[in-house]
Amino acid sequence: MEREEHELDQRRVITLLTDFGPGSGYAAAMKGVILGITPGVQLVDLSHGVPRHDIRAGAFLLWSVVPHFPAGTVHVAVVDPGVGTARKGLIVVAGGQYLVGPDNGLLYPAAERLGLEAVYQIKNERYMLPNVSMTFHGRDIFAPVAAHLARGVAPPEIGEEVSEWTELRFGTGELRDNTLRGSVIYIDSFGNVVTNIPQELAQRVLTPGQEAEVEVLKLGVRARARFLEAYALAGEGERLLLIGSHGNLELAINRGNAAQVLGIKLGDELEIKVRSARRDGRC
Repeated sequence: MEREEHELDQRRVITLLTDFGPGSGYAAAMKGVILGITPGVQLVDLSHGVPRHDIRAGAFLLWSVVPHFPAGTVHVAVVDPGVGTARKGLIVVAGGQYLVGPDNGLLYPAAERLGLEAVYQIKNERYMLPNVSMTFHGRDIFAPVAAHLARGVAPPEIGEEVSEWTELRFGTGELRDNTLRGSVIYIDSFGNVVTNIPQELAQRVLTPGQEAEVEVLKLGVRARARFLEAYALAGEGERLLLIGSHGNLELAINRGNAAQVLGIKLGDELEIKVRSARRDGRC
């Protein structure tokens, strides 16, 4: 009994991630629905500042935070340009946590990182609001489903298990002839440029203090940057490469906006050339 109560307490955490914007009121409506079903649940705002309709940015943010939440957490993610169409609504069980949202790839990287267990298509109208809007499934479907999961309703009661759903992958950078190559998967609010080059690959050729040439392939822009362990180790306005808290290589400008200065956009490909390396390989 004591163990069951402990597990239920852990489930009483619901996070929200949307592209609604901080002042829209839509997130507040979702919270109201959740609290009406599961009073006292702990609500955590991951972000409501995902760029509008940017599924990849939302997927990255979700991917980057889910490992830090306890088992039983329910994550509701709504970046949903296909709302009202035939796209499915999903419950994904992964690593002892739940991911709720549209079937557009948004949930996939986080589920893969946690360890996918099962995927359910939301079907049972009993766990939705009585009148479902064609334009606000976040409030009318995903929020109530999350609230019922948090109070202990099992996913099979809400939907049916499916084997096919939308995949979204960031890809993985590669290393050839002392040159790292990867793509931009996220740009944060500081203008730091996050790549899909993982730490273990980057550190095969980059050592602290080493200088490299970064080229934005589409633009033909080249810039020198030092590989450092923290932003403040660079001079103000200096370009640097470092491993971000998410574990991937990023390009930054200390006290500046690297994406803006260099004209970098999501999806751009970068080459990072170094003068020496310990060994080559592909991740």
